[in-house]
Amino acid sequence: MKKKLFISIALLVAFGLSNDVRAQGQGKGNGHDQPEIILPKSIHRAFQNHDQEANRDAHTSNAKPNRGNGINYHGGPLILGTTHAYYIWYGNWSGNTAQSILTDLAQGIGGSSYYNINTTYYDGNGTTVSNAVTLAGTTNDNYSRGSSLSDSAIFNVVADAINSGRLPKDGNGVYFVLTSADVTASSGFCTQYCGWHTHGTIGGVDIKYSFVGNPDRCPSSCAIQTTGPNGNAGADGMASIISHELEEAVTDPDLNAWYDVRGQENADKCAWTFGTTSTASNGALYNMTFGGRNWMIQRNWVNASGGFCATQFP
Repeated sequence: MKKKLFISIALLVAFGLSNDVRAQGQGKGNGHDQPEIILPKSIHRAFQNHDQEANRDAHTSNAKPNRGNGINYHGGPLILGTTHAYYIWYGNWSGNTAQSILTDLAQGIGGSSYYNINTTYYDGNGTTVSNAVTLAGTTNDNYSRGSSLSDSAIFNVVADAINSGRLPKDGNGVYFVLTSADVTASSGFCTQYCGWHTHGTIGGVDIKYSFVGNPDRCPSSCAIQTTGPNGNAGADGMASIISHELEEAVTDPDLNAWYDVRGQENADKCAWTFGTTSTASNGALYNMTFGGRNWMIQRNWVNASGGFCATQFP
């Protein structure tokens, strides 16, 4: 089976995604070793699953993870125990409230009913993912690789942060390269993806990392709405992309664990769907609250009761 088949064959060729990150991946030769991306809104809608039953906004109580839920386990490891999130603030974030907003995201998402969806995923021993995330470290990078990042440059941004001692070398971590709006990724940010996750070896350790660009650069492609519930449309859009990549990096860290027959990981199956929403005082829509803030974050796939998209579990 080809990882993310409809993207690999139909889109990768057309869009010319770089081989740089794929070269860093530690795939096992099963065709599932390419970086996992979140498509821009317009592209995703052209390829999304139109199964209305699968995309209902619902949740169940006391459900147990079982097979036959529209997503399959392929034997690879998961991130178990507390997931350690690391932020690399790349570019110029001076005066941008994103740092406060996205710090609250990482500090509040663990323990939420939303992140609890990931506890429906388990490894070969039946050990489930924990509803626990901590922001374990942050660092700044002042354009060390320029303002247009290749995929290999993004890997090197992570490697530099670890090798310099600014961040620890942590196999239970997910390292997020978060870019300011004046920075792009040359392999297709805004046109081919809004973010992605993959893994690579740094100092003998399998490191999981993610690129998340700033939707202020391309709001029509990667922002959810023009006004975010926290008053920063770019940061509010990044919150949803970070959540997407985090839940995929935890349940499919080496790209050989949980994905469906189309190659879609859990968050892919619910990308750009939000369920029931409320309206914040500034007019923005939101669909969940945790960490002292309102958020507009995409739903995630529940691996129980036949499988479905939801904003919470149970």
